[in-house]
Amino acid sequence: MTFGKAIRHQWLLDEDIIFLNHGSFGACPRSVLDVQRNWQDRLEAEPVRFMTRELPAHLDAARTELATFVGARANDLVFVQNATDGANAVLRSLLPSFEPGGELLTTSHAYRAIRQTMRYVAGLCGARVVDASVPFPIADPEEVMKAIASAITPKTALAVIDHITSPTGVIFPVKDIIALFKARGIPVLIDGAHTPGQIELNLDTLGADYYIGNCHKWLFAPKGAAFLWVDKKHQAKLHPTVISHFLGEGFQSEFGWTGTQDPSAFLSVPAGIEFHRTLSAAGSRAYTRKMLLDARDKITAILGVPLSAPEEMLAQLCAFPLPYDPEATDERVQHLHDILFDEYRIEVPAMNANGKLYVRISCTAYNDESDFDALAAALVDLRNASKIIV
Repeated sequence: MTFGKAIRHQWLLDEDIIFLNHGSFGACPRSVLDVQRNWQDRLEAEPVRFMTRELPAHLDAARTELATFVGARANDLVFVQNATDGANAVLRSLLPSFEPGGELLTTSHAYRAIRQTMRYVAGLCGARVVDASVPFPIADPEEVMKAIASAITPKTALAVIDHITSPTGVIFPVKDIIALFKARGIPVLIDGAHTPGQIELNLDTLGADYYIGNCHKWLFAPKGAAFLWVDKKHQAKLHPTVISHFLGEGFQSEFGWTGTQDPSAFLSVPAGIEFHRTLSAAGSRAYTRKMLLDARDKITAILGVPLSAPEEMLAQLCAFPLPYDPEATDERVQHLHDILFDEYRIEVPAMNANGKLYVRISCTAYNDESDFDALAAALVDLRNASKIIV
């Protein structure tokens, strides 16, 4: 199979846009959307029969296939709308265990929505959120370990740690991080929003207490498909963000029905997995990784900026700094994104990483070298015209 523009027709992506932001919301292939529409048609043909008699078995089948893909037992995994939904379920369920003066620990690379949820929950019980200051650019995994270890105190009640960070695209050494907390008796929630489909995952052996992951990004499922994995010893105290008919009837029952919704995204996850497997079997991972690293090397060399992370800490996402080391105000982040889109037709996110302005690229099977060359040319143009700083 060839990649790049030769297969872009398998998605609905606008041909006039250079799309370098698969990481934000993914892009669902046409074939998977066809599967989703078929599920929707089956639902609408007889909604009561489908929702009350047929849906549970179909959800079990989809959940079982997803569990196999991520190396888990099906009974330890439930569907949620997105990773943020899963994080809310965990944090709100644990609220009674947090004490005034307690600390919820995360890192400076955390996704904003997750940190905001932590702030909300901490505010309800008089606890506080603590950020371990992980440097960026980063030299090696040991820097992550040292930063996190130095932020742990006797008051640390829960750790929420990224597997692959959203603003920077860095793979954290989560197995070692989990062991660090386990040795101190501190439970760990891993935010794996970007992990399924980017790197191999085996939840049964990872050692986390809780794990959230999206299926709509790198697994090519429709929007609204994600999962929450919970260690068996914690499942009895976990509840979904929406309480419905089956409160108190068990982990699977409570999460299996949270009111009327369109379940077609969940049911289409196996189609997304199959699409991912087909690409992987054809060599997409080697293709995307080489392209990402080549693009990173080329763009940083052209701009004269340092590499942000070593190769072993990257998969299909990468962020790099901009010339002049600009501060990442909200206005500058938005301005840089908008000018790249409006003037150059490039969809790529500007990011605030530890207070500095970065651009984060995603590399997917439908991208090719010319996409990243266009971005490099645009950034050089903006630098020469002094348009990056506003």
